[in-house]
Amino acid sequence: MQKQAPRTVSEFNNELKLKGFNAFQIESDTSAVRIYSRKDFYKICLTTGRSVIHYADRSFDQEGTVLFFGNPHIPYSWETISTSYVGYTCLFSEEFFKAADRSDSLQHSPLFKIGGTPVLSINEQQRDFLNTIFKKMIEEQHTDYAYKDDLIRNYINLVIHEALKLQPSAGQAQRKDAGSRLAAVFFELLERQFPIESADRPLRLKTAQDYASNLHVHVNYLNRAVKQVTGKPTTAHISERIISEAKALLMHTAWNIADIAYALGFEYPTYFNNYFKRMTGTNPKSLRSITP
Repeated sequence: MQKQAPRTVSEFNNELKLKGFNAFQIESDTSAVRIYSRKDFYKICLTTGRSVIHYADRSFDQEGTVLFFGNPHIPYSWETISTSYVGYTCLFSEEFFKAADRSDSLQHSPLFKIGGTPVLSINEQQRDFLNTIFKKMIEEQHTDYAYKDDLIRNYINLVIHEALKLQPSAGQAQRKDAGSRLAAVFFELLERQFPIESADRPLRLKTAQDYASNLHVHVNYLNRAVKQVTGKPTTAHISERIISEAKALLMHTAWNIADIAYALGFEYPTYFNNYFKRMTGTNPKSLRSITP
């Protein structure tokens, strides 16, 4: 029998974006774990092995089986220590999960919010039960059942409610420098918004308050952390990055200035022109005129 070719990054992401959901066994599809877009999808992962999980301003040193909840709005990274690492993952968009639900955003859940408990230690009995749920999700996504989306949402809810009954993991590492960790989170969120690829999708986070709200921290706390680490206020870093992107768009695209202004979050081109001149000492047209 001919071996099936592995899915490409674009094939996997297109499939996920089309359905808003995907579940898979980690050891049978390890490449897929690394290629989904954190910008768009929530993640629930049941894994067994040794790892260090960095989530916002905390780190979790884990050994054994853990249940992890990843929020696409909160930067995190995962260091796998074990040579053998097995388990299940499901990825889903908030639109998929809340298709028939008007409750609060997932970002307010204690499992997904920045100050929540995204890592839970799982015993063998709990692992067996959760393994069964993940297997059912994987099987169900390939059926022709007319209401399979509703059934999968019920499975996700079941995992979430089982998790809410558990105690937080005791593997949280000591916070050596919470300010540095929060500053790193801010800078990753800042960079995630760039480059701007379409004028139809304007900049979502434009102010220090926007970033603080997204990270569920007070804006003064964010400002202190960023200034302590860099010596400059949060707004200065945001402004510098917006101006840097504005210059790139002016010099390397054919977009008109009104489109560039809108893409960067300015309601009117005149606001953008004044902002750009205040920050650079020149007007946007001066860069456009030297473009080859």
